Amino acid sequence: MLKKAVILLLPFLVLSFYFLISSVTVHATGLKEDDVPIVGPVVKKDQRKSLVSTEYGKISAVDICDGESGSYHLQFITLEPNALFLPVLLHTDMVFYVHTGSGRLGWANEDEMRYVKLRGGDVYRLKPGTVFFVQSDLQQKLRIDSIFANSDDDLHESSNGAYTSIRDTVLGFDKRILQAAFKVPEELIEEIISGTNQPAIVHGVPDTERTFWKWEAELMKGILGSKGHGMSDVNNKHEKSKTFNIFRVKPDFENCNGWITTVTKKDLKAIKGSQIGLFMVNLTKGSMMAPHWNPMATEIMIVLQGQGVVQVVCSSTVKESRCENRRFRVEEGDVFAVPRFHPMAQMAFNNDSLVFMGFSTTRRKNHQQFLAGKGSVLQTLDKQVLAASFNVTNKTIYQLLAPRGESILLDCTSCAEEEERIMEEERQEAREREEEEEVKKRKEEKKREEEEARKREEQKQADEEQRRQQKEEELARQQEEQKQRQHEEEARRQEEKAATRREQAGATRREEQETQKREREQSEEAGRSEQQRQEKKETGREEHEIGSGSEGERRRVLKKIWKL
Repeated sequence: MLKKAVILLLPFLVLSFYFLISSVTVHATGLKEDDVPIVGPVVKKDQRKSLVSTEYGKISAVDICDGESGSYHLQFITLEPNALFLPVLLHTDMVFYVHTGSGRLGWANEDEMRYVKLRGGDVYRLKPGTVFFVQSDLQQKLRIDSIFANSDDDLHESSNGAYTSIRDTVLGFDKRILQAAFKVPEELIEEIISGTNQPAIVHGVPDTERTFWKWEAELMKGILGSKGHGMSDVNNKHEKSKTFNIFRVKPDFENCNGWITTVTKKDLKAIKGSQIGLFMVNLTKGSMMAPHWNPMATEIMIVLQGQGVVQVVCSSTVKESRCENRRFRVEEGDVFAVPRFHPMAQMAFNNDSLVFMGFSTTRRKNHQQFLAGKGSVLQTLDKQVLAASFNVTNKTIYQLLAPRGESILLDCTSCAEEEERIMEEERQEAREREEEEEVKKRKEEKKREEEEARKREEQKQADEEQRRQQKEEELARQQEEQKQRQHEEEARRQEEKAATRREQAGATRREEQETQKREREQSEEAGRSEQQRQEKKETGREEHEIGSGSEGERRRVLKKIWKL
C-alpha cells in the first residue's frame, strides 16, 4: 500500500522539484516596453538594455524603431557552458538565430514535448503559448539572437512582455486553487510555494543517464495533457523537429564579392504562418550590397562580424515627414533597421569584411528591387520617360543603363572609406555648425544678459525714480500735513483767542452788568434809603401829625408804612 502511494505521489514530487529549479524572479521575463529604451533606427552594442546578468549567462534587449511603424523587440541570450535558461511561457512569436556555440532547446506545446539540438547558424521559430527552455553544452558558450512578434499582423512586442516564467504563472494563484487544480496534498503545495527564488539563468542540470529529461518529459505531458504516449513516442517526436542551418545550405546568391542566404517557409516549415523571415549577408572586403529596397518588408539587421557603412535614402515626399537621408557606421553587435520602400546600400571596408543577419517583417513575397545592373528595375522602364524624369537626353539614359553587370553584390573598393570620409565631413560640418550655434548661442546669451542687465538697470533707475518720487510725494504730503496742522493749530489758537476774547468780553459784560446791577441796586438802595428817609421824614411828620390827629388817621399812616 505504501509503495502504491509513493508511486502515485512520484509525479507530484517531480512537479515540486521542477518548479523549484524553474523559479524565475528577474523582471526580465515579463518585461514591458517601457523597461527597454527605444533608441532609434541604429542601436550600438553598448546601448543594449541588460535584463539578466548572472555568472551563468546574461540577456540584453533592444527596442529598435524603424522611424515609421513603431518599435521591434529583440533579445540577445548568452549562456555560459553548461548553463540553463529556465522554462518560460512565450507570449509572442519568437524567431531566433544561433549566433555561436551549441546546446539544446526543449519546449512543450499542446500535448507534445520536443527537443532539438542547436548549433551555430541554426534558425528556428517558437509559437505563442509555447513553454520552452534552453541549455548550453558542457564545453561551449551559446549565443542566441531573437526577435519577438506580437501576432501575424503585428510584429511589435506584446504589452504583456515577451514571456513570463512558469513559476510566476503557477504561483500567481492562491494555494487553495492550486491544491484543487493539481489534486495534491496541501503540504506539497506549501513546499512548492516556499521554494527559493532563482535567477532566469542557472547552472545546467546534470545530464547523467538523462534522468532529468525523462522526468521533465513526463511532467510536461502531465501539465499539458497527455494522450497516453510513452517515452518512446516523445523521443520519436524529437526527430520531427529540425532547425534550418544557414551554413549548411547553398547560398541564394554568391560571387567573389560575397553571398546571401534567405530563410523562408519553404526552407523551414516552423516559420510557416509567421510574418517573420530571416536572411544573412556576407560581404567580402571592399564589396557592397548594391542599392535596393524592399517593397513588402522592413528589415532589422544585426552585425555579426566585421564593420562597414550603411546608407539609407529617405523615400518620403511628405513635407511633414521626419525621415532624411542618412549614413552610419556599423560594427559587430550593432542593430539597425530600414523601413520598407527606403533604398539602402551596405558596404564593407577595404580591410575588413562585413557579415550581418536580419529579420524581415513580411510573410508575403518580397522581391527586392535593385537600381543598377541587369536586374535593375530601371531597365524595364521606357528610356524616353526616364530621360524626361531626370531631365537629361535619351543618350545619357542609354549610357547610364548600357552596362548590365551584376545587380546584387558588387565590387566597391574604397566606397565605405569614401562614405566615412563624407560622414567625417558631415560630422565636421555638424561640429562647425554646433560651434557656430554655440557661438551664436553665447552671443545671444550675452546679448540677452546685456539686455537683461540693461533692463535691470532701467528698472533699478525706474525704481529709484519711483522711490524718489514717492519720497518727494511723502515729504510734500508731510509738509502739507504739517501746514495743515499748523493752519489748524493757528485756527485753534485763533479760535481759543476769540473764545478767550468772547469770554473776556462776556466777563466784561457780566462785570458791567453786575456793576450796572450793583449800581442800579445801589441806586435803588439809595433811592429806597432816600425814600425811606423821606418816608421817615414823612412818617415823622405824620407821626407828629398823628400824634396830634385823630386815631383813624394814625392807622392809615401805619398802613402806608407797612406797604413800603
